[in-house]
Parts: sequence; C-alpha cells; structure tokens
Amino acid sequence: MSPHPLHPLIYSLQALDPRQVLQASLRPVSVAAAPRPGLIVAGATGALGSEVLRRLAGSGGFAHTHVLAHEPMSTGLAQVTIAAVRGEDIAAWPVRPLPVQTGVVMFEPPRLYHDRERALWTPQPAQLPALAQWLRRCGVQTLVLVLPHAPGRLPQALRHGLASIDEQQVAALGFERVLLVRSAQKQLAPRCGSLPEKVAAWMLSALNYMIPAAAQPVRPARLAEFVEVVLRVLPPGIHVVAPELLWQAVQSPRMQDVVRAWLNTGQHSLAE
Repeated sequence: MSPHPLHPLIYSLQALDPRQVLQASLRPVSVAAAPRPGLIVAGATGALGSEVLRRLAGSGGFAHTHVLAHEPMSTGLAQVTIAAVRGEDIAAWPVRPLPVQTGVVMFEPPRLYHDRERALWTPQPAQLPALAQWLRRCGVQTLVLVLPHAPGRLPQALRHGLASIDEQQVAALGFERVLLVRSAQKQLAPRCGSLPEKVAAWMLSALNYMIPAAAQPVRPARLAEFVEVVLRVLPPGIHVVAPELLWQAVQSPRMQDVVRAWLNTGQHSLAE
C-alpha cells in the first residue's frame, strides 16, 4: 500500500506533546503596534520651547522629531533631528522628506545667552498663516499653537474663540485637529536708565498685583505637560484653551482629569 500523501504531517502532529499544544493556544496573539506619528517643532526656543521639545520628544509618542533651525547644529536628544530652513520665504521651503503628522508652533524668542537657541528658527506672529500652509503640505494633521498674550489684557470675547484673521485662515486649512493654547507671556523687566524712569517702572509694577491669578503666566514645565496630556486625548476639531482653563489644569495634581472634564463639556470645540 502506498503511503498516505499527508502521512509525514499526520506523524508530526501525533508526535506533539499535548501540553505544548495547550501552551501554544494560551499564548496571546501579538498585534502589530500602530506606527507612531512624526513631530515637527517651530520655535523650540526660550524656557517654554525647550520644555515642550524635551517633554514631547521624550514622551515616546513620536517616531521622530524635527526642529526647525536656520543654522546646522547637532542635538543630544534621541530621535531628534535638525530641519534646516533657508530664508524667510516660507512658501519656498521644500517639504520635509520624513512624514510628520503633528506640528507645534511657539513664538517665544531665543535666550541670547544660549548659543544653541540662536541657531534655531523662531516664527514671528505675522508668519503664522504661511507657516501653517507649509506644515499642511508636509502632511501635518494635528497643529498646536501656543499663543502668548499680555497678562490680563486678553479681551473676554477672544479667550474662547479665534482672535484674528490669521487664526481664522489657519483654521480653514483643513487640519484634522487644531489646538490653540492661550498662555500669558511673562513680561520682561524694562530697561531703565535714569532715576525718574526707575521710579515710574516701580510704580507701574504695582499694577501686576491687580491681575487675577488665573491670568498670570504659568510655569513652562507645567505648560509643556499640559500640551502633552491634551495631545493624547484631543478629538478632531478646532479647540481653544482659555487662560483660565490652563491655570486650572496646571494647578491641579491630576491634570488629566481637568482635561477630560473640559473635553466632556462640549464647549471646547469651535465650529469650522
């Protein structure tokens, strides 16, 4: 009698230990992890830019991070590369070769005593529409804008909505998610030479105590943590973080609870 064509296979199955079969059936099936998005940062300068870059690049949520700079430089952070840009004509910049899905834009000027920061590129507020268009061409779907304002001087009507035509243009570019964080900017000490100027500056500084605590600047490290927490759970749409919400979140020991409560209220998103 000729051997059965599946005889070797049948023999090998019979030779298996039943315990091995049971152990194999109990092993969890490995699921391929979703690819992590890429990140691009414009304005990684100042105390705020440095903290946001360190926090997001070290969070493990991004496959790679591009930092815009106008001079070549090296970086000591893992998976962080310098994206050199030439000139101020943003429309002429080439699209980044590596895909990026998340963009963060900040406007804090570099600290002059940091040589590294002087090599980084920092946008001006007037460049926001052109920069947002370029980021959109690079494939960015989630855009985070940290928008500074003078403490206590942001009108009530603009705290929860789009404050300028530039912001309206950015919102109309077709990003999947837009997050505008309205953060009070720390005021620089005025340079006073003469005695009358120093006396006037001292008298005007008393007005700072009249600004509510919720309108005061927050620490850069906590603001960077807030951006990271929101990015984890941010739904599609246009979202504006008012200064009062930012202050409440950074004061809470459980920032994620404040963020989730804000998102659950239904008042966080603007109609596109």
